[in-house]
Amino acid sequence: MSNQYPDKKLKLFSLNSNRELASEIAEEIGVSLGKCTVNRFSDGEVQINIEESIRGCDVFVVQSTSNPVNEHLMELLIMIDALKRASARKINVVMPYYGYARQDRKARSREPITAKLVANLLETAGTSRMITLDLHAPQIQGFFDIPIDHLMGVPILAEYFENKNFDDIVVVSPDHGGVVRARKMADRLKAPIAIIDKRRPRPNVAEVMNIIGNIEGKTAIIIDDIIDTAGTITLAANALVEQGACEVYACCTHPVLSGPAIERIAHSKIKELVITNSIPLSEEKRIEKIKQLSVAPLIGEAIVRVFEHRSVSDLF
Repeated sequence: MSNQYPDKKLKLFSLNSNRELASEIAEEIGVSLGKCTVNRFSDGEVQINIEESIRGCDVFVVQSTSNPVNEHLMELLIMIDALKRASARKINVVMPYYGYARQDRKARSREPITAKLVANLLETAGTSRMITLDLHAPQIQGFFDIPIDHLMGVPILAEYFENKNFDDIVVVSPDHGGVVRARKMADRLKAPIAIIDKRRPRPNVAEVMNIIGNIEGKTAIIIDDIIDTAGTITLAANALVEQGACEVYACCTHPVLSGPAIERIAHSKIKELVITNSIPLSEEKRIEKIKQLSVAPLIGEAIVRVFEHRSVSDLF
C-alpha cells in the first residue's frame, strides 16, 4: 500500500458478508484490515475474537446484511458488542446493503416493520453511526436515532452509461416507488423518464400493465435499487421492447439475484445488467450480460470524511 493513511486511530474491520469489497475499501483509504476471527461453535453460534487493541479508536465495520441475512446480522451484532466492550471510541457500521429494508411499513394488518427492528438491534448493540448505500426506502433513515450517512449509487451507474455515449436515452422506473431514483439518473444523463405501471398480486410476483412516457425508438435504461428474483425487471424489459424501445439496459445498486434471477436475465431482452459490488457475486452468477462496478472508492471517501469530520453530502 503506497499511500498509508496517517492516523492510526482509524480502524477498518470486515466480517464475512463481503470481504472482497472491504479489502478494496482498505486499499482506497490506505489502511490494513483489522485482525479479527469469526468462528462458529459446533452448534452454529458465532464466536468473534478481535486480535488487536482498538481502545479509543474510531472503528468502521464493513458488513452487508445479504444472504444468509440472519447469519450476517448476528455476526455484526456480536462484533459491535465485542468492539464496545473493548473500548472503541466510536463504532461505525458500514452496511452497503441494508437487509430487511423491504418491510418498512405495515402494508397489511399484523405485519412486522422489520427495517425498524433491525435499526433498534444495531443501536442497542452499541452502533454510534451508520454508513449505508441506497436504502430501499429513504424514510428508514428516520428509524435510527444515531447519525446515518446515506450514500447514493446513481452517480456511479450514471457515469457508466454516460461513457457509452448513447444517442437517444429514456430512463425507466420499473414502478411508481422508484420515480425519484429514475429522475436523479435522468437528470445526470439529461434524458426524459418513463414509468412502468405494474400491479403486484403477491410478493415476488410482478405483473406489468402499461408504460407511461415515450419510449419509441429509444435506448431504455431501467433503474432499480434491488434486483431480487428479477421478475419485475425482465417483464419490464420485454414490455419495453414490445412497445418500441430499440435496446434495453438495466441497472441496480444491490444485486440480490436470488432464485431464478440469473436464468431470467440470461433469457430476457436486457442487453446488459449493470450492478455494484454492494453484495458479492458468486461464480455461478457471473454471466456475460452482467457488468459489476465498484462502490469502494465512494465508501472509502465517505469513511475518511466521517473520520475527519468533513461533509459527506459534498460527494454528490
